[in-house]
Amino acid sequence: MPQKPRSDSRREALREAARKEERKRSRRRLALWIGASAVAVAVAITAVVLLSRPGVPVAEPISAVTFSDQARGHAAGPVDYSVIPPVGGDHAEVGQKCGIYLEPVANENGVHSLEHGAIWVTYDPELPTDQVKVLQDAVRRLPYGLLSPYVGLPAPVVASVWGVQVKVESATDPELANFIAKYADGTKAPEPKGGCSEGVGTPQS
Repeated sequence: MPQKPRSDSRREALREAARKEERKRSRRRLALWIGASAVAVAVAITAVVLLSRPGVPVAEPISAVTFSDQARGHAAGPVDYSVIPPVGGDHAEVGQKCGIYLEPVANENGVHSLEHGAIWVTYDPELPTDQVKVLQDAVRRLPYGLLSPYVGLPAPVVASVWGVQVKVESATDPELANFIAKYADGTKAPEPKGGCSEGVGTPQS
């Protein structure tokens, strides 16, 4: 039987070596993808766990900003708030019922709920669906949680309680978890633990 020319054998060996190297690169890419996915899932789960444990001391939310001396009167109509989303001020006579909303809610009702101890988490309507899901899962577990999209936010996600606010770039930012863990028990509002189970709106949950 005639043997393959040496040049053909060499080309075949080179092709086989190239195939082996490509298989190695594919395995490395798969391993990196799996690793990155696992990290992303772990971060999301950690955020949900932290966000669902109000009152548990985590790290101080160092990026939170305090706005003192907020007015507390009742307004018959729209209010021009200096902070967006608002963290206090004059507000509607009826609060926003706590829960998860898929559409924006009125500032004036939201502020009334803040006065009663609510933590109002707002997000840019363009926030990716997976991040919205993280926020929904977290707020669903809060005793005074209010979640809604908000047009014109200064950051992708903004969380507010009466007189204090934090702006973050994503739903899994540790600063958001720290903020919610510190303030979500409703004790630091002008009317602590006033509750927001009653009011306007029909939340999703």
